[in-house]
Amino acid sequence: MLACGAAVIPLLGAIATYTFSKRNRGSGIAIAGSVLTFVLSALVFYTTWDHTAIHRQISWFTIGDLTFTAGVLLNNLSVLMLFLISGISLLVHIYSAAYMKLDPRLPVYWTCLGLFCFSMMALVVADSLLLIYLFWELVGFSSYLLIGFWNTRQAAVLANKKAFIINRIGDIGFLAGIMVLFSQYHTLDLVTLFSDHGLVASSPRIGGVWVGATGQLSQAWLTIAGAVFFFGAMAKSAQFPLHTWLPDAMEGPTPVSSLIHAATMVAAGVFLLVRVFPLFDQTVLLLIASIGTFTAFMAATIALAQHDIKKILAWSTISQLGYMIAAIGMGSPESAMFHLATHAFFKCLLFLSAGAVIHELQHHYAKSGDTTDPQDIRNMGGLRKKMPVTFIVMTIAALALAGFPGTSGFLSKDAVLVSAFGWGAAEQNVFSVIPYLLFVTSLLTAFYVARLIFKVFFGPAGQEELHEAPAPMRWPMIVLALCCLFPLFSVNPVSFESAWIMAGFYLNAVEAGAYHTYVPVLVSLGGTAAVFFAWFCYGRNRSGNIFTDKGMLYRFALNGWYFDKLYLAVFVKPVVLLSRILFGFDKKVVDGLVNAVGSLGLSLSAVSRWTDRYLVDAAVNGLGSISKTIGNFTRNFQNGRVQYYLLATVAGVLLFFMFTYFL
Repeated sequence: MLACGAAVIPLLGAIATYTFSKRNRGSGIAIAGSVLTFVLSALVFYTTWDHTAIHRQISWFTIGDLTFTAGVLLNNLSVLMLFLISGISLLVHIYSAAYMKLDPRLPVYWTCLGLFCFSMMALVVADSLLLIYLFWELVGFSSYLLIGFWNTRQAAVLANKKAFIINRIGDIGFLAGIMVLFSQYHTLDLVTLFSDHGLVASSPRIGGVWVGATGQLSQAWLTIAGAVFFFGAMAKSAQFPLHTWLPDAMEGPTPVSSLIHAATMVAAGVFLLVRVFPLFDQTVLLLIASIGTFTAFMAATIALAQHDIKKILAWSTISQLGYMIAAIGMGSPESAMFHLATHAFFKCLLFLSAGAVIHELQHHYAKSGDTTDPQDIRNMGGLRKKMPVTFIVMTIAALALAGFPGTSGFLSKDAVLVSAFGWGAAEQNVFSVIPYLLFVTSLLTAFYVARLIFKVFFGPAGQEELHEAPAPMRWPMIVLALCCLFPLFSVNPVSFESAWIMAGFYLNAVEAGAYHTYVPVLVSLGGTAAVFFAWFCYGRNRSGNIFTDKGMLYRFALNGWYFDKLYLAVFVKPVVLLSRILFGFDKKVVDGLVNAVGSLGLSLSAVSRWTDRYLVDAAVNGLGSISKTIGNFTRNFQNGRVQYYLLATVAGVLLFFMFTYFL
């Protein structure tokens, strides 16, 4: 099956690269495998999109009366993800060939990248929650390897541990959700769960997103099942409060950051929520919408104050994921998937463009022996003259992120916001504030991405030796820039309803009324005003700054709302303290008691040994010596000499008479 081949090829390529390739051949094998994967994924997408869903499975193993199956489920959701992952992966592979060519562990890099792509592609086509969970864990493991790829850096080692641990915390929720469903229905097959058990109403679009939850679960268990699945997605998609691992994950190579943030690891949580969307009742949906909105707003404010170019983009990713999660919570999974698709291209491009800038600055500083941080935007400026292609493509990606007309981001962000305002109008309660927070977040997004562009590419030129990135790095960025424009998704640049992705999913239409008209206008005008404000603060005057280093709000945003310090104080330090106390108790009390008992045993054994040697053995040996002496003595009476016999007889008679006399 083409889908299976597309998913397995990255794994085969990873094995071949690690086993057979040398440094000069590893790139060729990896890129060839990525090309083949993309071709197969494109064929699967072409033959499956908007057609009848394909479900193939085989028996896997049997426990008692239960038979578990393994198979693939291809519908609009899975083939869209398959196509996105393979496409983004191919461009990242080509980019990596130039970016990582001097790395001494290049075959290991290709191996880990192949394992990561295999895990993610297998996850999206799996037909059961058990298979999804297995590949979900493999995605976490392979991302651990990639984030900590430069393991000689202490920061990278700490970052991959942090990512691994936080994701494992979230995985508890995923596993709990599986347990709840299995205990009720005795199956984990998605088709069986969402069809045979009535967890979903029949979809008017075959292969689209399932919408509507009317299950056999009790209301309490339905809420619990939905909540724990969301908890699992929160960690993978970096939602509050399990979001702190993603900015630290920037310690990995830039192509890895691009792949993780675009359409793979962080998108897995969004994919899972859409996959099990029928489980969510109104309570869980409100929770999802609230968490997503808060995360989007919080991360946008933090991005305002960051100086590391990759961390700005990392917090931006968290914010945009919050948009997607909020859209799901507001009952619009189709707009969440639309934004996920557009975000994959412009966020991948932003990271690759940032990588091109970092790559050139690193080489420049290495030649001059300078220790300046190549990722700090305060050390950049005027690069539009040195790297014009990078400037143009990164600006296009920034406009798409900000949601400017003519870009794909404009369409998908409007889809989310229009649905949000329509949903908020129907709520008529405290949750009706959610659309306005999302709108403010869109303005903050335009501001911080404009700040990044102005800081990096405008101002006085420096570093005269800088030049454009190599062609293998430029061409993937150019392709991504074209994908950031509206024609890839819709023929109408101002209407998201004409987008083929929206048409390909079941539209849980929200009565938005006039929101269809004035929300896009307000977003565009507000975004333009935010860009001009950023120009006033950072473009016109390089030294300008709306924040002060001593300001409370600046420090609050720069330190990520102090969540890391809070977790360190509330969770990490108490756990470390408890572990030290337990270690001391184990060492001093438990080990002391064991050692005391051991010492007592040794002392008793020493006493027993002395008693055995000097008393028991002495008595036994003494009796043996006496017996031997008596034997030797009496043996002399039997020596065959008559005179001794007579002497013994006389002595015996004398002794007898003496004995009887005295008695």
